[in-house]
Amino acid sequence: MIPAAFPALVLHDADNVAVALDTIEAATPVAPGVSAAQRVARGHKIATRAIGVGDPVRKFGQIIGFALAPIGRGEWVHEHNCGMGETGGSIAGGYEFGSEVAAVEYVPEAERATFQGYRRANGMVGTRNYIGILTSVNCSATVARYIADAVNGSDMLKDYPNIDGVVPFVHSTGCGMSDEGEGFDILMRTQWGYAANPNLAAVLLVGLGCEVFQIGRMKKLYNIAEGDTFQTMTIQGEGGTRKAIEQGVERIRSMLPIAARARRETVPASELVLALQCGGSDGYSGITANPALGVAADILVRHGGTAILSETPEIYGAEHLLTRRAKSRDIGEKLIDRIRWWEEYCARNGAQMNNNPSPGNKAGGITTILEKSLGAAAKSGTTPLTAVYQYAEPVREHGFVYMDTPGFDPVSATGQVAGGANVLCFTTGRGSAFGCKPVPSIKLATTSDLYRRMTDDMDINCGDVLEGVTLEQKGREIFQAILDVASGRQTKSELLGYGSSEFTPWQVGAVM
Repeated sequence: MIPAAFPALVLHDADNVAVALDTIEAATPVAPGVSAAQRVARGHKIATRAIGVGDPVRKFGQIIGFALAPIGRGEWVHEHNCGMGETGGSIAGGYEFGSEVAAVEYVPEAERATFQGYRRANGMVGTRNYIGILTSVNCSATVARYIADAVNGSDMLKDYPNIDGVVPFVHSTGCGMSDEGEGFDILMRTQWGYAANPNLAAVLLVGLGCEVFQIGRMKKLYNIAEGDTFQTMTIQGEGGTRKAIEQGVERIRSMLPIAARARRETVPASELVLALQCGGSDGYSGITANPALGVAADILVRHGGTAILSETPEIYGAEHLLTRRAKSRDIGEKLIDRIRWWEEYCARNGAQMNNNPSPGNKAGGITTILEKSLGAAAKSGTTPLTAVYQYAEPVREHGFVYMDTPGFDPVSATGQVAGGANVLCFTTGRGSAFGCKPVPSIKLATTSDLYRRMTDDMDINCGDVLEGVTLEQKGREIFQAILDVASGRQTKSELLGYGSSEFTPWQVGAVM
């Protein structure tokens, strides 16, 4: 790195750009022998040496794009002069599998961190104690909301302080779709994944009755028997809307004393399944919050826990770094199979993977998907990749795992929760407002300015990494926050009431 006296940061010796630590005016020295050629906004890039047309632009020691025009020393580097070129996705020139698998120094079991969680009958551990109302189809969404509103708005919960609330998980699909294929399978996995998530003590599944997504079919497929903590009903079967609402309220009333039996107990951190998310990323995401979260993920893995990286369009161009960490070639090839699927998916829908950086990402200094992906992948830490899952598949392996999801945060997080995540960390540079019931969402700000401006939304300030706090120190702080939140401390998004509207299953396939 360059001396701290300069208002820009060079992240790696191989880099030919520096990142502005604040807005830099023209003629300001930004590196030894380099001055800004024009005004450059905070988080954006400045060339530290001349870059010829077609030459690679490097940040993090990796290629983030190629010069579309001659770039002079000190010039602003962004969309007008840097792009993907003809590379498409990975610029690795071929994939290596398992070439950089690091040995994990696991913490002895007797010395592992603990938290206060809810041990369920099936052995899984929850960090919250909600009752959920799932819907098989959009047509039953209103009834589900009315049932939840009736219970939450009454005094029914006052005698059950250890129940966190009743949450309706409604969505926009379930009919007008094929009854087989990718789209149907994803919805089926997502529904049962939520029903089985350990943060839900009990579940009521409400349908209309005539939809494509038939409740009876799901029960048969997963060998589900109804009981005290899982029940189903349809609006048509109950005789209409009013009767269905009344019956739903009574079903929830009967579940309350059963859900209230749960008590927090001391459990090892190995029971934590951490969802890793980023949204509203900026030029600092890959420098502060994401690598700090990666340190926390490494600590969790050393304590026997699990960390799930997702958002496949946002690791595009960095996947070659993950395949090198794969414990086996088969695991690495599963990841590349998902990359190829996404390339085909985008092609048949007339889209491009490099369309992923949003206007906000670009305003914050991110130029290409390669740059965004390299920063996003930092959330995964350094431990071996132990498994690759399709969307909403149950996560069974411990350690660092990957789940294929879109980059859109609500859809991605929904898949992770369906896979079994019981806590979530969400990094943001622009200021994403997000919650994820039934899973608590810990928000990590990439800059001190964002943390101050949106203090009611942000849980942890990672901007102090630019002010002298080490990534190791910040990672330990995040890990402790994960334990505290898993033990019941409410996050900012929970205090604001976020989370019941963010349930968004991935819709793949034709809407008919």
